[in-house]
Amino acid sequence: MADTSVKLIVFQMGSLNLALPIEVVYKILNHKPIYGSGINQVGVVHLDEQEVTVVDLYRRLFHSSSTSKDEDNSYLVIVQNTTNELYGIPVVDTPILMEVPLSQVRVLPESYRRADTLDIASHVAVINQAGSPLTVFLLDVELLLPIFQKMLF
Repeated sequence: MADTSVKLIVFQMGSLNLALPIEVVYKILNHKPIYGSGINQVGVVHLDEQEVTVVDLYRRLFHSSSTSKDEDNSYLVIVQNTTNELYGIPVVDTPILMEVPLSQVRVLPESYRRADTLDIASHVAVINQAGSPLTVFLLDVELLLPIFQKMLF
């Protein structure tokens, strides 16, 4: 019996490999100007005829500004939650599509999620690539903005 799999958009952020299920990815764009006060971890980008909230995950996870100076070569991953709201996630390196067997995806322990800044990740996958394991944290798109709303209010 064939192992079922999940398609993920994988991107690197600092020392972490993060992923989103392909079903929640609305589109991936080349860098666009992000507007905001710069005080917190959210901004806004103009996309077609609408404004999209941008979540600075690097700042959220590592408590510092991104080390990348080359924003012109970066990307914006636009995701859509279950209420059809769009969010943007800036990433430096090109996101890649990976098909991962479900047998390699495991639920993260709740104790870990409560203790780490990666509380926005729900699962972890260990993918064997060229003989060495690649650990990828799967983000829960529903948790991306509620965290920032708590911080703002």
